[in-house]
Amino acid sequence: MSTPRDETAVESHQPQAAQAGPPRPERDHRLSRRGWTLVISAVLFLVFAALGFFAPVPFVAISPGPTYDTLGKDESGKPVVQINGHQEFQTTGELRMTTVSLRDGVTLFSALGLWASGRYALAPREEYFKPGETNDQVKQENVKQFEDSQSNAEVAALRHLKYPVKVLTKEVVAGSPADKVLAPGDRLVNVNGKDIVAEEDVRAALAGTKPGQTIPITFQHGNEPAKTTSLTLGQRPDRPEGFIGLTPIDRADVPFDVKISLENVGGPSAGLMFALAIVDRMETGDIAGGRHIAGTGEITEKGVVGPIGGISFKLVGAREAGATDFLVPERNCAEAKSAVPDGLNLIKVSTLDSALSALADLREGRPTPKC
Repeated sequence: MSTPRDETAVESHQPQAAQAGPPRPERDHRLSRRGWTLVISAVLFLVFAALGFFAPVPFVAISPGPTYDTLGKDESGKPVVQINGHQEFQTTGELRMTTVSLRDGVTLFSALGLWASGRYALAPREEYFKPGETNDQVKQENVKQFEDSQSNAEVAALRHLKYPVKVLTKEVVAGSPADKVLAPGDRLVNVNGKDIVAEEDVRAALAGTKPGQTIPITFQHGNEPAKTTSLTLGQRPDRPEGFIGLTPIDRADVPFDVKISLENVGGPSAGLMFALAIVDRMETGDIAGGRHIAGTGEITEKGVVGPIGGISFKLVGAREAGATDFLVPERNCAEAKSAVPDGLNLIKVSTLDSALSALADLREGRPTPKC
């Protein structure tokens, strides 16, 4: 009789698994509070750096811009001011117009760097750009202002030289009585029985009229004979008299051509220096008298000099270009006095005639009007 096997004593011939000791606890891969702090700090730093290097800020950077001698030549070698069909007189010295450089689209870091250089100032972008206005639109507006400043300078200079002017239609209001009757560039000869020899004569001719009244108007289109027609006056809420619907503008009425050649410059502030250069080219006397004179100022067709922006930067640009005297619009004098560089004499002007008188004093060694 067989004896039953003891199961506990039976040897197994299968290999036994290696014993690795007690089981290891499962590792916790979650970041500690310190780790999260480092990660968040790194992300914020990268975001800030990206914004600083690439995101524009709502400011523009302003600095001294290039200067141009209005008695000299442009970059292509052409005279900046040229009188075609009229004798030109020899000039000496410089009548240098000044500009301001404007940088848009600056980032936070570049803005800080420009400001720290001491040569740039930061100003809110809204002071130079209207809401929603693009760089191209600003450039077009600056070019238009520059062209108008040239025209105003020509009229002011030729008025000073006793040449006649004519009155042209600058703009016509759509839907107004003048619309589809007159066009920009048409010469205004007579309005309501009054001869037109200056732009203010148009408003004077309408004094006492009423909306709905019919008046005669004589005008000339190009080289065509003058034509008289009737207009029924419209109404505007800001004036009691009748309304034609056009903007008159004075322009020189001369048999020669004044040409100003200067590219990549915008704005109205070169008017005074252009007017001085035209006068200097067209009459004896040598306005600059061999001196290096700079200046700025918007000018009207009547020769009134108005204030401009960025005077402190223009003073720096002028001095760096070698100017020793600077013509300052009267209403810019307070700002100019607080920022005048060493060695630059400030001369206060309010009109073209006052500027010419001050430069005559300078040539003769007499005291000049001070800011």
